[in-house]
Amino acid sequence: MSTENLLSSRDPRSAVLGDEIYTILGEAIRDGRLTPGQRLRDIELAAALGVSRTPVREALQRLERIGLVDVSPNRYTRVSVPDEKVLADTYEYLIYSMAFGLRMSLARCSDDELSAAIALADGMIEASTTGDVAALVRASYAFYEHISKTTGNVVFQTIMREAGPAFGRNLDSWRPASVDPPQPTVSYGALRDAVAARDGAEAERIMRIQHDIS
Repeated sequence: MSTENLLSSRDPRSAVLGDEIYTILGEAIRDGRLTPGQRLRDIELAAALGVSRTPVREALQRLERIGLVDVSPNRYTRVSVPDEKVLADTYEYLIYSMAFGLRMSLARCSDDELSAAIALADGMIEASTTGDVAALVRASYAFYEHISKTTGNVVFQTIMREAGPAFGRNLDSWRPASVDPPQPTVSYGALRDAVAARDGAEAERIMRIQHDIS
């Protein structure tokens, strides 16, 4: 399939922003429209997106920094192929980061934001109770996305946003360490209680145990 068909949804009349091109290419890699190992030619991508080559090159450089693109000077630029270590390292980094982010969020979020976090935690409990793995994955993503946005730490938010495409691609196959009730449900209940109490240290501890990160 050609890049024209993959990426032609962008309106060429809109303002050209480097972040926009970065997001478009990152999402295309994440959802498989740009496949692992596929060659990426800036002139073709620029034509497909209706932009100059400069923002495309900048986006490819950013995607290389987060590991979604491999570049060999004067040879190729291509979508990276993740190996088991990359997947494991992504998971480890994200869990440690989000556990700390949870602690920051509970110390700083507004009461309305806390209520939203509790409701999202309830969603994880419900999914865990029914043993619906897909629903639990969606609920977990929603919960931690909310936490990331409510840390009140601009540096944390910027890093999580920049690396978001890599997290999404590398963790698409993520599944909870255990989905057999009642043990996980009890754990999610304890996490909810810690969130409701704004007990960041306890919430961080529970999260690391849930994901086998000690």
